[in-house]
Amino acid sequence: MPHLSESVTVSAPALAVYDLVSNLPRMGEWSPECTRVTWSSRTPGPATGARFVGHNRVGAVRWFTFGRVVDAVPGQVFAFEIRFGPIPVSLWSYTFKPVDSGCEVTESWIDHRPSVLRLLFRPLFGDRTRRNVDGIHTTLRRLKSAAEAG
Repeated sequence: MPHLSESVTVSAPALAVYDLVSNLPRMGEWSPECTRVTWSSRTPGPATGARFVGHNRVGAVRWFTFGRVVDAVPGQVFAFEIRFGPIPVSLWSYTFKPVDSGCEVTESWIDHRPSVLRLLFRPLFGDRTRRNVDGIHTTLRRLKSAAEAG
């Protein structure tokens, strides 16, 4: 069960919105925290198993993470796990459900960080859950805008 989840209705077909989300190098356009993503040259995405590096920032703090796509079904679901070195950090997923006016997109986050890591990084990043509530809302709003603009 996700720690956070939010949905938005987008006036665009599920496959078109999936194509935007699964094009991870564009994630910096939607996310307020992720600045850019680069696919691994050995496993380019967006297929299941594809690996990538995410570049992130919060204020003056910048860091990178390692990701792997764990589910990629066009027009239905796109999910990836995030790690910081060997440490599990999170699972992000996007599901796409056709509706009369286009599709419903749901973004979900599951926190996989060990409790020690949560405590260690809280002074740097603040309350991760609160930050991700705002981040998911912003990401979905920007994604909706881009998808509806064509």
